[in-house]
Amino acid sequence: MAVETDKANVIVAQLERLACYLEKMNVAGYVELMQRPARLLFLNFAAGLARGLGIAIGATLIFALMVEILRRVILLNIPGIGGFIAELIKIVEETNGKRPF
Repeated sequence: MAVETDKANVIVAQLERLACYLEKMNVAGYVELMQRPARLLFLNFAAGLARGLGIAIGATLIFALMVEILRRVILLNIPGIGGFIAELIKIVEETNGKRPF
């Protein structure tokens, strides 16, 4: 009888550890989310929009910064570098159909 009680106590302790572990993993929230596919789709859609918007804003800022740095390098008229960048900008504008400067 004592052996069975010890086994039962060990099983209860393991179940309590398992329950605590599952609570930390938020399995209940995940299961609830899986039972509501419309909410799952909405959350994934919103996350995708946020990522796309963040990438667009970040790329815009980086390219604007690069253009400003290149513009300042051209204004410094450093031999070699300024001419190279001016020629590069001229090629890009001709390719895009804009009138070169």
